[in-house]
Amino acid sequence: MTVSFESPADAKQRLARAGYLASDAVATTAYLAATLGKPLLVEGPAGVGKTALSQAVAAATDAEMIRLQCYEGVDEARALYEWNHAKQLLRITAGRDESWDDARTDIFSEEFLLPRPLLQAIRRDGPTVLLIDEVDKADVEIEGLLLEVLGDFQVTVPELGTVTATQRPFVVLTSNATRELSEALRRRCLFLHVDFPEADLEADIVRLKVPNLDQSLADSIVRVVNALRAMPLRKSPSVAETIDWARTLMALGADILDDEVVKDTLGVILKHRDDLDKATAKLDLDVVLGHAD
Repeated sequence: MTVSFESPADAKQRLARAGYLASDAVATTAYLAATLGKPLLVEGPAGVGKTALSQAVAAATDAEMIRLQCYEGVDEARALYEWNHAKQLLRITAGRDESWDDARTDIFSEEFLLPRPLLQAIRRDGPTVLLIDEVDKADVEIEGLLLEVLGDFQVTVPELGTVTATQRPFVVLTSNATRELSEALRRRCLFLHVDFPEADLEADIVRLKVPNLDQSLADSIVRVVNALRAMPLRKSPSVAETIDWARTLMALGADILDDEVVKDTLGVILKHRDDLDKATAKLDLDVVLGHAD
């Protein structure tokens, strides 16, 4: 059994049951990635649900999720595999009387192999979602490794031979576009740009994640967040921060947004002092919420 959907509509319904409200474009692209067996490159601002999409696909299809978190300096050993050197050294020490040829055959065996996310995903027999998160934070050199692995879905371990996937994992690569990815990597993937959702969809997402939230308060929260995103801020509020703000207001027992409650809780959605100052000076709740004459 592989990760699959019957249609874009089926993908949308199953992702919703997994707690992810997908747009038609997202559902269609997820369906196509599963059907064509192509890696899916998801790009967009931080906090719009790129990582959550892979988690929802795994939940919706009863697949195992394996995650490679990228960062500057991540190398082949962290991404693919490495040998358990401490255990190998103990084995060599314990077998001092044997020849090197005998010891080498033993220490370069499965018992001493430490598979990392890419190899783990390729070796799995069951349905698997492989998330390569924030690939734009990795060094350019890691893209060469990804091209090889994602091109043939196989890995060569010189001491053991070539490991080929019996079924391809559903691969999601996420990027915040902090650097440009190579055309070769993009060419191997389906591309999906995820931006901040439309207001109605974001309100639905907030109410899904905060079930007891009143509809009118959800709408007001989203209107204010969208007004903030329209400002030239260092960091616009993410969807995750919209949800955090809704939970904050629920915890405070606030049933409407007014100047005082917004001022007291802006730090939940804005994380820079100059953004807070700018929002405090420019945000007009009466206009945003339609209360002005």
